[in-house]
Amino acid sequence: MEPSARPESAAAPADAAAPRDRGAPRAAGSLGGASPAWAPLVLLGSVTFLLHHAFGDKYGYFRDELYFLDCARHLDWGYVDHAPMIGLWAKIALLIGGTLPALRVLPAAAGAVLVVLAGLLAWRLGGGRFAQTFAALAVLAAPIYLGTDSLLTMNAFEPLFWMGAVYFLIRLIETGHPQLFIAVGAMLGLGLMNKHSTAFFAVALAGALLLSRERRTLVTPWPWIGAATAALIFAPNIVWQVRHGWPTLEDLGNVARTGKNVVLGPIDFFSQQVLLLHPILLPLWIGGLVWLFVARRGRWRLFAWTFVVFYLLLFFMKAKNYYLAPIYPVLFAAGAVGFEVALQRLRAQYLRVAVKAAAIALVVAAGALVAPLVVPILSPEDYVAYEKALGVTPPKTEVMHRGPLPQMFGDQFGWEELVSGVVRAWYALTPEERARAGIFANNYGEAGAINLFGPRFGLPRALSAHQTYFLWGPGDFHGDILIVLQDTRESLLKLCDTVVPAGIHYSPWGMAEENNPIWVCRGLKTPIQELWPRLKHWN
Repeated sequence: MEPSARPESAAAPADAAAPRDRGAPRAAGSLGGASPAWAPLVLLGSVTFLLHHAFGDKYGYFRDELYFLDCARHLDWGYVDHAPMIGLWAKIALLIGGTLPALRVLPAAAGAVLVVLAGLLAWRLGGGRFAQTFAALAVLAAPIYLGTDSLLTMNAFEPLFWMGAVYFLIRLIETGHPQLFIAVGAMLGLGLMNKHSTAFFAVALAGALLLSRERRTLVTPWPWIGAATAALIFAPNIVWQVRHGWPTLEDLGNVARTGKNVVLGPIDFFSQQVLLLHPILLPLWIGGLVWLFVARRGRWRLFAWTFVVFYLLLFFMKAKNYYLAPIYPVLFAAGAVGFEVALQRLRAQYLRVAVKAAAIALVVAAGALVAPLVVPILSPEDYVAYEKALGVTPPKTEVMHRGPLPQMFGDQFGWEELVSGVVRAWYALTPEERARAGIFANNYGEAGAINLFGPRFGLPRALSAHQTYFLWGPGDFHGDILIVLQDTRESLLKLCDTVVPAGIHYSPWGMAEENNPIWVCRGLKTPIQELWPRLKHWN
């Protein structure tokens, strides 16, 4: 047994503290204290939850949410373009009512947990009450988390698994117990089941292990047992991929070939990180990265190298700007600890208090300023005016998305109006025609909208060959009439004898790609069952 840790002096820098007794509780005299500062952390987590709960249903269902609800109706170990866990989250939303508030309560809760977890990371890194509070506040104020936690997507849950892995790695370094690699592996396995990009985070962790002093653990069995744990948890999705011919890899290849995503140069890639996290927080996370490299003679260098490797990996892979978002809470936590340590060197207590109060007030004000840009607080008209007044335009991540609102907002408008147009087209058919008719949607948002809003009007399940809808197939449809969304008369005449418009969908605030005619296609030349393999659309 090593000697017990000496209590740190209140004025001593954290990196000068002696190593703690392995497995022993945190010394009561340390900056971090024997237990976390639960009161401010729970308060900030509650504020996060209440903010999203208050405004979560102000607009409408997001395009991807409509798709995920259909995934919940077809629960499986995999889907063409995403990992399986989001289907389970959507299933929970259906079980508690399936309404928009029910759907949004889950990401709101995830956001609240992440805020608390950031404070806990700061505590584990040696931070006191101020560092824990400031780290939690930074996560609350960062635009990227405010935005992702307002929608039911896998992005809302991804940071929880990554930071869970970081938390257990901090405990491993603190205690010297390599058995904690099993918990790290469990977090990574669950993260992979939530979103496949966790694989790149795992690669970055592995690279960081080689670059840091923790590489000595690689000669023990525990990192490998942890990797095996992650693989075991992820195995059902791998089996599903094999059985279906690796559809996710095919989908990713199609995305790369078509140039769907915006590709950023090094300056734009970095500057968009600054915007997504809020410019006011740049000194905090950059300072956190530096602190992780140098504090306690490099004790936490593993996490600094993880960020560096991950950042470079995603940049060279031409990843979307927000793919780095789940890794930043640990930098916020480290930056908050470093800030607190620096403040301890100020001799005058009143000056320390004043600087802390000013820093908190600045982050609160800065976060409140940008919140309407990422949370549906304003009406669309007021949003456009507010964005113009600030002179800030959220960066695009996909080339073809156009509309008066950013994609995350624009994709919440127009779906019920679209379904209303389809209802009119449907009941314009004679009863005999409706018996032979189906509804074909060219993207998963349209299909999900019809399947969510259509049943109350007597519409059949939508047919679609986009993403996982292709695998679900055309069912028992054998008719020769289709109501078709988002297509052209020229392309439909290759499939049908006659094509006539049944209306035009237009939403002033939705995405421009949805503002198209609704077609009635009669006399299908090839039965849908035979045509289906040619209709596959994965992108």
